[in-house]
Amino acid sequence: MNEIIFTVNPGSTTTKCALFNLTEQRVTKVIEEQIEHPEKEIAQFPAISDQINYRETIAYNFIDKYLPENANIIACAGRGGMLTPVPSGAIKINEELVKFSLYTPVYQHASNLGAPLAFRIAQRYGIPAFIVDPVSVDEFSAVARISGHPDFPRFSFVHALNIRATVRKFAEQIGKDFSDTCCVAAHLGGGFSIAAIDHGKIVDNDNRMESAPFTPERAGGIPPIPLIEACFSGRYKKEELVRKLYGEGGVYAYLGSKNMVELEKRAEKGDKEVRRIYYAMAYQIAKEIAAMASVLNFEIDGIIITGGLAHDQFLIKELKKKIKKLGDIYLYPGSNENEALAETVARVLAGKESYIDWPVRVS
Repeated sequence: MNEIIFTVNPGSTTTKCALFNLTEQRVTKVIEEQIEHPEKEIAQFPAISDQINYRETIAYNFIDKYLPENANIIACAGRGGMLTPVPSGAIKINEELVKFSLYTPVYQHASNLGAPLAFRIAQRYGIPAFIVDPVSVDEFSAVARISGHPDFPRFSFVHALNIRATVRKFAEQIGKDFSDTCCVAAHLGGGFSIAAIDHGKIVDNDNRMESAPFTPERAGGIPPIPLIEACFSGRYKKEELVRKLYGEGGVYAYLGSKNMVELEKRAEKGDKEVRRIYYAMAYQIAKEIAAMASVLNFEIDGIIITGGLAHDQFLIKELKKKIKKLGDIYLYPGSNENEALAETVARVLAGKESYIDWPVRVS
């Protein structure tokens, strides 16, 4: 019987499911599918936690459709949600983690469904389930936590799953151990994470809403005084301001679209307004990459650019102009999160990497 790892990665309007064959501690993809959820279907659920049964049915349908007859699922992995700060690596899912993810997460996001979905499916087969490198992975150095006021310490929120998996690929490419690699990694998708990697640890990052560049749909690090004034102006409800920052900010706020494929075409054709926003986005990304390089005293093995926008030739061309003197640039387009989940679980099952039990706290 073939040994299979099932992975599930829930997003706001999609659920990405995949099956990976495990052979001699190496994983190969059997099938991956991104299942789209029409907005009308998602809108019927008052809270994200209410979607669990709906998404569970979708995951079971995927398994029933694609699991080979001569195969057994031996482990499940889900994308980690908005947890309290945790170390990097795999966390074994238990009932307590499921309850936390569904009912008391730090922030509301569809990724909070990753642990409950993986756990439910694992229970069906009597196998272990894990999450890997959730966004709350916190490996900050002590100095990185100092913000400017003790009431508002800095903390880490980062695309740790894709960044750590991509740094592993980068380390292999340049012939170094992951634990010896120092680089800047820029995950550029619907959200951005730009991080300093010091000997395999994410010692600092832009935490999406601090100094982060604006993204296709997020405002990034906007000036605080105008934001405070808007909060107390009486003109906006809290939900409206949150949408301005997160979902209706960034490129969308300026251009009325977050379809970067179409906007790239318009930029290439010379659309002046689209180009103006593209240049500003590249400008901000470059500044933050340089800032993270300074964290490492500019002693880096290279600069990694990953995520969906690593496919965007207009953006990458402008970005390379600005950062080429910082170090060698390596492109890893896309976000292979399901693969990253399976690879980590394979290392855990082989005894090459240990897992963490929930609850866990960063010391």
